[in-house]
Amino acid sequence: MPLALLALAIGAFGIGTTEFVIMGVLPQVAGDFGVSIPTAGWLVSGYALGVVLGAPVLTVLGTRVSRKKMLMFLMGVFVVGNVLSALAPVFAVMLIGRVVASLAHGAFFGIGSVVAAGLVAPAKKASAISLMFTGLTVANIVGVPVGTYVGQAAGWRVTFAGVAALGVVGLLGVARLVPETGRPETHTLRTEFAAFRNVQVWLAMAMTVLGFGSVFAAITYITPMMTEVAGYSSGAVTWLLVLFGGGMFLGNLVGGRFADRALMPMLFTALGALSLALLLFTVTAHDKVPAALTLALIGALGFATVPPLQKWVLDQAAAAPTLASAANIGAFNLGNALAAWLGGVAIAGGLGYTSPNWIGALLASSALLLSVLAALLDRRRRPAGRVVASSAVPESASIATRH
Repeated sequence: MPLALLALAIGAFGIGTTEFVIMGVLPQVAGDFGVSIPTAGWLVSGYALGVVLGAPVLTVLGTRVSRKKMLMFLMGVFVVGNVLSALAPVFAVMLIGRVVASLAHGAFFGIGSVVAAGLVAPAKKASAISLMFTGLTVANIVGVPVGTYVGQAAGWRVTFAGVAALGVVGLLGVARLVPETGRPETHTLRTEFAAFRNVQVWLAMAMTVLGFGSVFAAITYITPMMTEVAGYSSGAVTWLLVLFGGGMFLGNLVGGRFADRALMPMLFTALGALSLALLLFTVTAHDKVPAALTLALIGALGFATVPPLQKWVLDQAAAAPTLASAANIGAFNLGNALAAWLGGVAIAGGLGYTSPNWIGALLASSALLLSVLAALLDRRRRPAGRVVASSAVPESASIATRH
């Protein structure tokens, strides 16, 4: 695999760290600014909203420059946002910094997915995408726990300053290692928006919202679930999240590897198993060891869907995949917000802390049904014997040949 993937993974590591580390230092931030925890929670929801809006907007604005230059610009925006957060004198400035940093998130992963897929041969596209997303999964294993510890020991401002430094490293890595491909002639706003005429692109984003969102239905409320139901101490939650991150790491790599061999069967398997694991979690959450094992399994199965879902979008929007790819990253965050809200409604309705698990199971099952529909439509459209995995973006193929 090209070294350019390392640069993309470093950028993904920084973005993943800043997205999730706020949850570990939220009480300190709220205390320093003199706001309530619910008010400080806007730093989480504001970031998610920025991802959903920033992904398509910045991708559209970047159609007139090369993807490498756009990736460098996005890492610059990310650095500025985190520096602003680290130096914020008041809560409002901190919130602005979070939103600025989030604007780079969706577009970076969307454009980065296209670049990663174009660096390798067609048969290795999903694996390349999964290697870029490895940075995001490692962030949950290393970046978030370390950032939380540093924030609690030295102050949350040091944490965000460190994340900004990671962004600088990612920017330099992109500048040094990612090849300059130029802007393809077909890379126009009209061709980018034309991809959304394909119903398969919309089905893919719906699968993303429901499939990966199902994971966040459970993980959003993992602290009360593990402490109030499973019986863990509050101090153990950090290491339970590391375990969850380890599952994400392995699932992401496995999902990418097998998606290159058989994309839709891999997606069927992951979504079906995820539905069962979430349903099982309503039972295993009542005992410490089974709860921890199921949590890791959910992380693995949830992230095993990411490479096939992202590659499916690239295949279906092959002529101009950048905007569709970025929009699908926004769909991940939209699913996270929707599932977290549904889980909260269930808990507020008196259904208990494990109720988000069966809501997640319903969401994952719905995504599975949509994936079956997408496969049937694709089979009807394609000539006999032709498979999705064989499709390739012309530009990507030329890049792979050169590198």
